[in-house]
Amino acid sequence: MARLPEEPVPQPVLSPVTSAAIFLVVTVDPGGEPGVRKLLSDLAGLQRAFGFRATSGMLSCVAGIGSQVWGRLFAGPRPAELHTFRELVGARHRAVSTPGDLLLHIRAERLDLCFGLAAEIMERLQGAVTVRDEVHGFMYFDMRDLLGFVDGTENPVGRAASAAVLVGDEDPQFAGGSYVIVQKYLHDLQAWNALPVEAQEMVVGRSKLSDIELDDEVKPADSHVALTTVVDPDGTKHEILRDNMPFGSVGQGEFGTYFIGYARTPAVTETMLERMFLGEPPASHDRILDFSTAVTGSLFYVPTADFLDNPPDPPGTGAYSEAHTATVSDARARPSDVSLRIGDMKASTADEQSAP
Repeated sequence: MARLPEEPVPQPVLSPVTSAAIFLVVTVDPGGEPGVRKLLSDLAGLQRAFGFRATSGMLSCVAGIGSQVWGRLFAGPRPAELHTFRELVGARHRAVSTPGDLLLHIRAERLDLCFGLAAEIMERLQGAVTVRDEVHGFMYFDMRDLLGFVDGTENPVGRAASAAVLVGDEDPQFAGGSYVIVQKYLHDLQAWNALPVEAQEMVVGRSKLSDIELDDEVKPADSHVALTTVVDPDGTKHEILRDNMPFGSVGQGEFGTYFIGYARTPAVTETMLERMFLGEPPASHDRILDFSTAVTGSLFYVPTADFLDNPPDPPGTGAYSEAHTATVSDARARPSDVSLRIGDMKASTADEQSAP
């Protein structure tokens, strides 16, 4: 009896929300590629070693790989929609694009587990990478951000989450993977807290206490909820999986939200961001941006666990040359026949679209 092909095993993208997280974005130094390949293949074992010490801690780690480093690490084809995060410049606000070759998203119920795994990872990557951003996130009360609103209410669950997040037959060589966009937002809490609660609710599009979405007749067109809800003319709703975390430094007066959005295609997140920063008539931009500034922005492909365990050969040793992968690289970034064609919206200048 013929054996059925095994389903690809995703990285723990769909793990439950935890109370702590560390986000590391690094770039790979010239000559650091072998060390990075070794770390990626060892990552699952490191996670098990640290997680076994406290199984109730729910330790997990997801690794994402950026467009500019892909051809330096692997020979052969690349994910169809992997490209660098594209800057968005609106009339009043800007979504910046910042360097990022690797994303390490470490989650647990205890910060010490996140810290221990992060420290071991960086020890192994010493001399191979440069850290571009490091954020330690925490759960704030009942899943609220530092603006005081519940974050992640509309996350899909179960089969809907898998369908929204995991690549399918549209890119069979990379099925089971995912795309992730990250942005670090800093909040002007002094200006925000000067607003009455009712005005804050008009900015967000939800009731602050109950977390119930405002009625369409009341909800402003430039509210955060209105602009980040992506629905086709036929009623099809496009979703992403957010695992956002608050972060901050009280002494330095820094308060923020680390946005991280996983999706089957980056086009969904990009459309959300385009609407936020470039507007969607009659809204000129998302009003939440008047109080929250994006200071980073990067896009990554999250390979399957199987891919990391048994990666392709390094460039120059496989059937494809490094020159070929470089040529294919950003030329394949979001081709028109792959993008979602969400409604009548043009997914033009953006590269991500998600909400803080």
